[in-house]
Amino acid sequence: MTQDASSVDTAAALAEKSDAVCRMGSMMLTAGTGSYRVKAAMGRVAQALGIDQLEAQVSLNEIVATTRVNGTFRTQVVEVPVPVVNADRIAALMQVSMRATTGLSAARLHRQLDLLEARAQHHPRWAIVAGAAVACAAFAFLNNGRWQECLVAGLAAGCGKLFQLLLRRFRLNQLAAVAMAATLACGIYMLFAEVLRWALPSATQPLHVVAFTSAILFLVPGFPLLTAALDLARFDFTSGMSRLLYATMITFAAALGAWLVAWVFGLSPDELPALDLPAGVLLGLRVVVSFAGVFGFAITFNTPLRPALAASVIGALANVPRLAAVDAGGNPLLCATAATTLVGLLAGWASQRLPAPRIILSVPAVLVMIPGASTYRALLAVIDGDPLDALMNGSTALGMVVALAAGLAIARMITDPAWTQANPSWTRMPTTRAQQMLRESNADRVRETEPPSAHPANDGS
Repeated sequence: MTQDASSVDTAAALAEKSDAVCRMGSMMLTAGTGSYRVKAAMGRVAQALGIDQLEAQVSLNEIVATTRVNGTFRTQVVEVPVPVVNADRIAALMQVSMRATTGLSAARLHRQLDLLEARAQHHPRWAIVAGAAVACAAFAFLNNGRWQECLVAGLAAGCGKLFQLLLRRFRLNQLAAVAMAATLACGIYMLFAEVLRWALPSATQPLHVVAFTSAILFLVPGFPLLTAALDLARFDFTSGMSRLLYATMITFAAALGAWLVAWVFGLSPDELPALDLPAGVLLGLRVVVSFAGVFGFAITFNTPLRPALAASVIGALANVPRLAAVDAGGNPLLCATAATTLVGLLAGWASQRLPAPRIILSVPAVLVMIPGASTYRALLAVIDGDPLDALMNGSTALGMVVALAAGLAIARMITDPAWTQANPSWTRMPTTRAQQMLRESNADRVRETEPPSAHPANDGS
C-alpha cells in the first residue's frame, strides 16, 4: 500500500513538473524560435525541477515530450497556435530558463511564466508599422530603387502592416490574411504611385517591380525560414520541414496577392538598372540604409531597443561589404555565405555582452539580403504556367536562400559547441560562454530589483 501511494505521489509530482516544462516549451514555440532553442529551454528548467531525462519532438505547432524521474515516465502532447514572432518574449523566456537552478518548483516556474504572458507588447502598434515602412523602403533602395520607389514602397508597406495587425483581431486563416495584406499593400503602392506622378509630373512613375515587391517584404516569414534551415542543418527534419513548408505557403500567399494587383495593372517583373551615384555617396547611403532596414525589421519583431541597435550594426557591417563585393564581380552566393557567416559570428559575440539570444540579432540582419525580386518572378512564372522562367528564377532565389542559411549554420557550428551535438541530453546541456554570461547578467538584475526575502535558498530563482 505504501509503495502504491509513493508511486502515485511520484506520478502526480512528475505530472506537475511535466506541465510546467511543456508550458515553457509551448511559449517558446509560440514566440517563433527554433526547435533547438525550444528543447534547450525545456531541458534547463526540467533539470532545475529535478527531472532526470527529457526527450522532445518539436514541430511548427506541436510538442511531444517525455519526462522521466526514478523509473516513472510521462508523455505529454502540446498543440500551440501558429507562431507569431515576438523577440522580446523569446529573450525573456531564455532568461527564465537560464536563471533556473536546482530546487525550482513547478509553482514558481508557472508564476514566472504568468508574468511574461501578462506583459504588454514591447513596442506600440505605430512603432511596428513605422518599422515595417522603414524596412521596406530600405529594401527598395538596396535593390536599386530610386527615392520615388523607396518613398512609395515604404508608405504602402506601412499601410499593409497596419492592415495585417488589424486582421489579427478577427482570427482569420493566416494564409488569407497574408494574401489580403499583400493585395492591399500593392494596391496602395499603385495609388501612391499615381499620386506621386500627379504631384510631380517631371518624376518618373515608380512602378518598377523591385519596389513593388519591396512593399510586401514585411510579409516574408524570415524567422520560420531561417530557423527551418538551422533545424535542417541539425537533421531535425520534423521541425525543419514543417517550418519550411509553412514559410513556403506564406510566401506563396503573399506572392498571390501581389500577382493579382500586378495582373490588374499589367506590371512586368523587370530588373532595375544600377543606381548612377558617385561611389562614396553610394557607400554612405548603403551603410545608413542597411542600418535603418535591419532596425526596422527588428522593431517589427518586437525586439527591445538595445538588441535592435546591435542587430542593425551587425547587418550594416555584413551587408555593405557583400554589396560591394557583388558590384566588383564577386560570386553572389559566396558573398552571401560570407556575409551571413559574419552576421552569425558577430551575433554570437554580441549575445555574450547583451541579455539577448543570438537568433533575434541574426535574423533581422539577414532579411535585408533576401532575394525578393527573383522569388517574386519565380512565383509569378509558376502562376502564369511558365516552367522555364520559374526554374531559372526559382533556382536563383533558392540558391541565395541556401547560401544565406549556410553562413548562419557555419557561424553557429563555430561559436556554439552544444548546437553541433547530434543528440544532446537536454537535461545536461553544456553551458557556453554566451549562456553563462546571460545567466550572470540576469542573476545580477534579479538581486538588484527584488529584496532578498523574495529568494529563498532553494526556490530556483
